Amino acid sequence: MSRHALILGGTGQIGRAVAENLLGHGWAVSIASRGLRPLPDALNRRGAKAVLLDRDTPGELTRALRSGADALIDVTAYGSDHGRQLIAVQDRVGALVVVSSSSVYRDGLGRTLDEAVSNGFPELPEPISEVQATVAPGEATYSTRKVALENLLLDQAQIPLTILRPAAISGPGSLHPREWWFVKRILDRRRVIPLAYDGLSRFHTTSAPNLAELARLVAEHPDTRVLNIADPQALSVAEIGHAIGGAMDYAGAFKPLPDPVFPAKLGRTPWSVPRPFVLDTRAAQALGYKPVTSYAQTVGGICKDLIRRAAREDWRQAFPVLASYAYEHFDYSAEDAAL
Repeated sequence: MSRHALILGGTGQIGRAVAENLLGHGWAVSIASRGLRPLPDALNRRGAKAVLLDRDTPGELTRALRSGADALIDVTAYGSDHGRQLIAVQDRVGALVVVSSSSVYRDGLGRTLDEAVSNGFPELPEPISEVQATVAPGEATYSTRKVALENLLLDQAQIPLTILRPAAISGPGSLHPREWWFVKRILDRRRVIPLAYDGLSRFHTTSAPNLAELARLVAEHPDTRVLNIADPQALSVAEIGHAIGGAMDYAGAFKPLPDPVFPAKLGRTPWSVPRPFVLDTRAAQALGYKPVTSYAQTVGGICKDLIRRAAREDWRQAFPVLASYAYEHFDYSAEDAAL
């Protein structure tokens, strides 16, 4: 009899990749979501079961797990409330796999990604291991809530628990596709694309298929641990731009711009940072994890997905998380004036 996994938040970029991986390795998969986005046809054809569920409605998660599961994989957990939901149903599952974030790390001065604009960009080791200090738990920011989630689960879980800390996640179906910064410029026929910090910024990417591979591995070998997950290489912004440009046959040029100021004024991509943010994934590799892809191998499919989705609706509605940034992504007049 095949093992069964319930994925919470399974219709987004992470959940889709996790479901595809599990199905490909013989798991039975149920995908729980609020029904705001349909289950992809490819997952339907492979036997994935859609479960309509609002996790914040009392009793809904318990109902979804009435027959139990070998693994509960939560890709949308955020804050201590979600942690308590998982603890309440732990007697119905064999293991928990919960996606957190590498944004929880802080440097020796307490600086983090969340407050980088106001407090300065953190100066972290290269690479960052799982023993690096994290922010204090709380309700103030995305990262403090993620730590509150992690701490509650680590304190109260009586079953095997794996917490995964990815970096800049990429994959089809994202509401936060950083690639759109390049894709839209190429579609708009921008002949020169500026890159802050000389295009040398490295903000580690985590391709959804690699995250999914590790999620399956730890579900099949349950234990309690915290693991970083990122792509085999931490590409520079220039390398990311060239990968996207190659996938879209871009004939223009990238213009490196030196800029010691953070945040940069021009060429500020969603990966543009003044110091490297690179994850150490040796702990995952020690468990037998091996990347199944690289960023360069996946980016062509991501570009096609973005072009297709942006053709159906305004990009701000299609990619709401990216649109919520506090600065303008496409200030072409400023770029023209400078270049």
